[in-house]
Amino acid sequence: MNVELRQLRCLVAIVDEGSFTDAAIALGVSQAAVSRTLASLERALGVRLLRRTSREVSPTGTGLRVVRHARRVLGEVDDLVREAASDHAYLRIGYAWSAVGRHTLALQRRWAETHPETELRLVRVNSATAGLAEGACGLAVVRRPLDDRRFDSAIVGLERRLCAMASDDPLAGRRSVRLADIGGRTLLIDRRTGTTTTELWPPDSRPATKDSHDVDDWLTTISTGRCVGITAESTAHQYPRPGIVYRPVRDAEPIAVRLAWWRDEPHPALQAAIELLTTLYRTG
Repeated sequence: MNVELRQLRCLVAIVDEGSFTDAAIALGVSQAAVSRTLASLERALGVRLLRRTSREVSPTGTGLRVVRHARRVLGEVDDLVREAASDHAYLRIGYAWSAVGRHTLALQRRWAETHPETELRLVRVNSATAGLAEGACGLAVVRRPLDDRRFDSAIVGLERRLCAMASDDPLAGRRSVRLADIGGRTLLIDRRTGTTTTELWPPDSRPATKDSHDVDDWLTTISTGRCVGITAESTAHQYPRPGIVYRPVRDAEPIAVRLAWWRDEPHPALQAAIELLTTLYRTG
């Protein structure tokens, strides 16, 4: 069975226009071409789709079901075409947890001012590539290196590591903490997208861990006091929450913020995005 898009468009046009003659006008073809195309679709499907009389054309029961599916297929094809053609019209930047923290608003406003021809859209996808591998975005903010050779990346800035804890935690009264202060606690981590592993600690003093899969779940669990978390400082700017405090971890190395892209298909606005983000981190 070989069903073509032109056959589906022909069927929908006949039903919408109400006659073969008007469908031919709408499609810009001859009435004979419309008849041939519909006949070929009916042969391919092995069913009758339309009832034809001297007065009207109407779908059969099967025809109604086929028309419904045809509309959906044609709509998805139109969406596909628009999506493929939108590289210059849109810049979709994916992120897993916290975009670029305190620079997020400045990024959005400055981009709109300097690149009005390309609309910036931020897309949250909680995956290791922040939406790149899923096709949800053309660029992605990531905070750990991507081992996948399909992708390339550039460091655009650095962020401090902060410890997130319940507001009544014994450590919450301090202005900062050390890794050793956390070694005896239970550390809540996201293995897919998180920046923290027990490798930050010496082998003999690593904390116990518990898994989390989403920033809201992460914050909710930490607020109970059962766990603490270590995260990039952007999380504190993006997710201030009652019952949670963030304190700098003064002996932990900063986190590199990277902008990642498809190696063989860089977005046309890649260089401009790198330059703007680098400037925001450098001056902010």
